[in-house]
Parts: sequence; structure tokens; C-alpha cells
Amino acid sequence: MKLSTKTRYAVRALVELGHNYDGESISIKDIAKNQDISTKYLEHMMAVLKSAGFVRSIRGAGGGYV
Repeated sequence: MKLSTKTRYAVRALVELGHNYDGESISIKDIAKNQDISTKYLEHMMAVLKSAGFVRSIRGAGGGYV
């Protein structure tokens, strides 16, 4: 089964969130650095994942995604 690049990156981002979940949010910059994904590309994917209900965003100075 072939998955698109967007799907593979989305799964990697979700795995990164799950792996590092300790109740605190993780910034897009940290996810992008750890998974070697473009920050701009990841921002777009996270918006799609958020609208689908897979992730929740937290705004502000220690914000990120959970």
C-alpha cells in the first residue's frame, strides 16, 4: 500500500506527539526538527489534523499541540 508524502508526514507528526506526550504541548518547531519535516509544511498539516479532531492546539507562550 502506497501512502502519500503528506500522509506519511502526518503520521510521523502524530507519532511524535504520542511519543512525547506528558500532558504538555509540543511546538511545531520541535516536531519539525525531530522528524526532519519542513516547518511550513507541518503547519499546514497540523491545521488539517486539528480540523479533523486528531490534535488540539494551545495558544500562547508555551503553546503547541497535544
